[in-house]
Amino acid sequence: MAVQNIPVVDLRDWNAGGEARTRFVRTVGEGLADIGFFAVQHHGIPDTLTKRAYAASQAFFHLPTQAKGRYSDPAVKGQRGFTGFGKEHAKDSNAPDLKEFWQVGRPDVPADHPVHAEYGPNVWPAEVADFGPALVELYRGLDKLGAILLEAAAAYLDEPADTFRAMVTDSDTIVRVLWYPPVKDAPVGAIRSAAHEDINLITLLSGATSEGLELLQRDGSWRAVHTGFDTIVVDAGDMLQNLTNGLYKSTTHRVVNPGDASSERFSMPCFVHPRREVDLSPLPSCVARTGGVSKYPAVTAGEYLTQRLREIGLG
Repeated sequence: MAVQNIPVVDLRDWNAGGEARTRFVRTVGEGLADIGFFAVQHHGIPDTLTKRAYAASQAFFHLPTQAKGRYSDPAVKGQRGFTGFGKEHAKDSNAPDLKEFWQVGRPDVPADHPVHAEYGPNVWPAEVADFGPALVELYRGLDKLGAILLEAAAAYLDEPADTFRAMVTDSDTIVRVLWYPPVKDAPVGAIRSAAHEDINLITLLSGATSEGLELLQRDGSWRAVHTGFDTIVVDAGDMLQNLTNGLYKSTTHRVVNPGDASSERFSMPCFVHPRREVDLSPLPSCVARTGGVSKYPAVTAGEYLTQRLREIGLG
């Protein structure tokens, strides 16, 4: 197993309770407060499921561009179905990211459920039979894990257990399947995913098919983060930073181009979102712990997401 260079927790400690759970909570909270990142071992997502989802994803993304384009709808702002190469860019970057992706919204609810009111229900590629089933099963596992990690994040702050967890009940949490194709003839200044912060509460990153993830350290240098199947990497997004008045850090990160321009990369982040009506105003307890002044705006999750989608070229 590769050595992880960010804080690591073991989900078995959470399940054990007692001192082991206390240790788990402390490491999660300190990781989010220090660098905004940690990793989870024995996370409960079987390698076989991750590999199955990647196999289905590879089959889809290797389809002709015209076939993939049938599942692209600009009206849904990249939140369902397929988004083509170079459509998204980092908030403060003019260069396009060198990627394509597919986004999956909440399954297991009716098409007319309120969670799908904004962007519509999921769509699935007819060409790859296992794409939908594999991604839905992965979604369920990551959604369950995300709720546990949000409970731990609240416990570290001495907040009630459901403080963050309740925000994501029936929310539009997203699983994104990313394909970074070979980077031959890349535009000047373009990399696979330019330096950015995530929008949501927390992101769960299943093991990628190759390395490339880096986080920005306080001294301005970049730290490579291991993204193998042995761990799930977790980071805080801007919404959690807003809620905690900056106590939890939304850290800048990127995916760099490989040394081998002929190689491809797949990854599958799960962006854990609150419901659109959730108030992201800084929690009073976090304001008190960070100097007594609110440093972040009072805004709903829906308003925040709409603004950020415009800023990254999807709005």
